[in-house]
Amino acid sequence: MSFSEFILSLKDNQYFGAGFGLVGMGTALALARKGAQFGLVAFRRHCMITLEVTSRDKSYHWLLNWITHHAKHTQHLSVLTSYLQHESGKVSTTFEFIPSPGNHFIWYEGRWLRVERNREKQMLDLNTGTPWESVTLTSLGRNRQIFFDILREARNLALKQQEGKTVLYTAMGSEWRQFGFPRRRRPLHSVVLERGITQKIVQDVHDFINSPKWYIDRGIPYRRGYLLYGPPGCGKSSFITALAGELQYSICLMSLSDQSLTDDRLNHLLSIAPQQSIVLLEDVDAAFVSRDLAKENPAMYQGMGRLTLSGLLNALDGVASPEARLVFMTTNYLDRLDPALIRPGRVDHKQFFGYCSHWQLSQMFQRFYPGQPAAMAEKFADNALALSGKISAAQVQGHFLLCKFEPLRAIEDIQQIIA
Repeated sequence: MSFSEFILSLKDNQYFGAGFGLVGMGTALALARKGAQFGLVAFRRHCMITLEVTSRDKSYHWLLNWITHHAKHTQHLSVLTSYLQHESGKVSTTFEFIPSPGNHFIWYEGRWLRVERNREKQMLDLNTGTPWESVTLTSLGRNRQIFFDILREARNLALKQQEGKTVLYTAMGSEWRQFGFPRRRRPLHSVVLERGITQKIVQDVHDFINSPKWYIDRGIPYRRGYLLYGPPGCGKSSFITALAGELQYSICLMSLSDQSLTDDRLNHLLSIAPQQSIVLLEDVDAAFVSRDLAKENPAMYQGMGRLTLSGLLNALDGVASPEARLVFMTTNYLDRLDPALIRPGRVDHKQFFGYCSHWQLSQMFQRFYPGQPAAMAEKFADNALALSGKISAAQVQGHFLLCKFEPLRAIEDIQQIIA
């Protein structure tokens, strides 16, 4: 049989025809699957836009809160327990359901969004010990503006929840973490200082905030340092809290006597401090004393952490120190500080907070007992100064708390103010 006759005989073989058909169908299906995969990849690449936000990014918690607000109909949930502090100080527990890890769909601004929340159980954030997470948003189209709108809305939603409050951060590991509950902003007028001090500092801070170009044009590092010093209880920390409320800033609280604080960690923390925040270094004399005092009494250096004075100086105004930063330091003992720490460039404004003057005592009486005659306020101030010339604002406030609604008793029992 010739080759041509063999080929013609295969045409009439039903087994061969069926096998050839199966092969053809398999090939066609494989090509179709490959084409669909290629088409899907091309569609995703050219007709869809994706945004990934990891748990390390500052906007992650804002976005998670935004997703919770919009994905109200999802059936796959995780619980988020939080605490709410009321005006009276009472704390109540609240529960919120947030979308669990997996895929969710949200209808937003006339289009569907796919929200994919991933949790890597094998990867942990070394700073917090929590699993590594990410959220991926996917939308049809190529316009990135939708993601800008979502992030902006998520930020505004988070700020609205903190409206009228001051947020405190504390250094945990290599990051700043919110400390406790956001506090109600303390009115600036509630801290009664000696005449003119409040206005002077507030004006100086506003001048700094409003003049970045002035610093840049003159080649001056855009940062400002303040040192508030004086006896304990005279309003240093209270004023900084009220100032943060006035500026609508947060407060980053750091202890320089922390045994785990190193030069590198301090420099890193100052460089990543949240925007629009005051970095507060309280009681700096507890961490460092002047080198002259250390020579006279070496024991004063015992028990201090790994942070060095040179490391602190470099963090405040070294080459790598960040700009656009407000740093407040407080101390009860100015003479214990090394002159290098409080020189211009590191401390640009020094202010003494002393014991209450006659004017302060009178103003505090009128603030606690509004509507009382000025003569009563004057009498209270006279009696308090006659009793002791060294009365702190904390002592006066404590005395008034014992006589909340009894201004006459506050005057008559004035001796209790130093009890």
